[in-house]
Amino acid sequence: MTDVAAAGAPHLSRRQRLGAALALGALFALGQAPADLWPLALAALVLFFVLIRFAQRPAEAGWTAWVFGAGYFGLSLHWIVEPFLVDAALTGWMAPFGLAGLAGGLALFWAVPAWLAWRIGRPALVVPLWALSEMARAYVLTGFPWGLVGYVWSPSPAAHWAAFVGSHGLTLAALTVAALGGHALARRDWRIGGGAIAGVVLMLGGGALLAPPPDDLDGRPVVRLVQPNAPQHLKWRRDMVPVYFERQVAATAAAPRPDLIVWPETALPMLLDNAGEALAIVEEAARGAPVVVGIQREEDGRWFNSAVTIGPQGGIVDVYDKHHLVPFGEYMPARWLFEHIEVSGLAARAEGGYSPGPGPRLLDLGALGAALPLICYEAVFPQDVTGAPARPEMLLQLTNDAWFGTFSGPYQHLAQARMRAIETGLPLLRAANTGVSAVIDSGGRVLAALPLGQAGHVDHPLPPAGPATLYSRTGDWPALVALLALLAGLALRAPLSSRIDAGPGRG
Repeated sequence: MTDVAAAGAPHLSRRQRLGAALALGALFALGQAPADLWPLALAALVLFFVLIRFAQRPAEAGWTAWVFGAGYFGLSLHWIVEPFLVDAALTGWMAPFGLAGLAGGLALFWAVPAWLAWRIGRPALVVPLWALSEMARAYVLTGFPWGLVGYVWSPSPAAHWAAFVGSHGLTLAALTVAALGGHALARRDWRIGGGAIAGVVLMLGGGALLAPPPDDLDGRPVVRLVQPNAPQHLKWRRDMVPVYFERQVAATAAAPRPDLIVWPETALPMLLDNAGEALAIVEEAARGAPVVVGIQREEDGRWFNSAVTIGPQGGIVDVYDKHHLVPFGEYMPARWLFEHIEVSGLAARAEGGYSPGPGPRLLDLGALGAALPLICYEAVFPQDVTGAPARPEMLLQLTNDAWFGTFSGPYQHLAQARMRAIETGLPLLRAANTGVSAVIDSGGRVLAALPLGQAGHVDHPLPPAGPATLYSRTGDWPALVALLALLAGLALRAPLSSRIDAGPGRG
């Protein structure tokens, strides 16, 4: 197989090949927010399939894919250095190691499928293997599905297919059309190229699946999202805590009174047990409107990242504890090891960090219906949303994106929140400490927003929930079954070595 593939390969040294893979990975990253250059990113993915097609050995295919992934994750996730810089004197030295470790580790999820496909002599298997590996990335070791391949479609009309196939289905579609395009370029077979173009056109036709926005939202409940704009390095400083609290109280009290008020994650600087006076002030400012507030709480020595609902008659009527925690940020895996070498978690508020809550649950917001709360990171997991005990009327995200800096991280987080709305057909209300706070309808449209780095509030009628989507009923099972079927079908075909073309221009 390798000699046949090499016969038509472009003459590239190892350094040139890996340099090209790194550059293409960085170009692929430009499909993510805030650049949103999805046509350029898709073209980079096509060229990557051209490049890897001529790998002569499994190790060569694996290294090419790993470098491509490292370039992609290194650029798209560069915001990961921001949490280390909040307390630069203590943790700043960890920033380059954190970025390199994360990018290199996630790139393994792309390298292994390429190595395996070449190892068994069936390079075509790289498409379903890669898509399966991306699905595994959303689940393995608590999961980290940030920047899925399928999100290359998210700035385009193709994103609306997620209502049927989910984000992992979008990943399979992106890899399929890119592999066809790469195959067509390598063989100069324009029939296959036409198939790739038709696939892209079909994907973009997903815009036709989007229902028009409601003509009239008059009479709908009005929601208010509060954004204090508290930079992380100032958020807990004693002289600044009253400033941010008063900002949120003033926004809560502003006329006219809304029907629901939402504060962001950890909006109050004290534990819930010590927050009686502060909650009374919030209740008075709300003038009878229910308020959902992000706060920390402690119970039997365990700390929780929580959201509490203050009812229209006063008092706490509901509590939700975040259950999907951020490794190293909210808890320390292998805590004994890091205690031994004296490395602490970045956001640990007590020994060992936060404890997870029992799982997804709904908040009862009275006349507004039930809401599924998502605290920060939980909004990046499709399975956390489809795992709700019942279908709510809305998704409710409380987040503190000050941890993510002021460039790409907050916008990527917002883009993933939009995908959750599309996948479920539910409106999403997003209150973010530093932005972007947004009202998103059931089709993923941002109807109202507060920009990054601005203090204030935004009022908007609550968009209605759409019909339950296919994806909201099935989750990732159909995508998994389709991938396994595709994998089996391709595996049963004759090995590529018996039928591969000799290079460009053949076949």
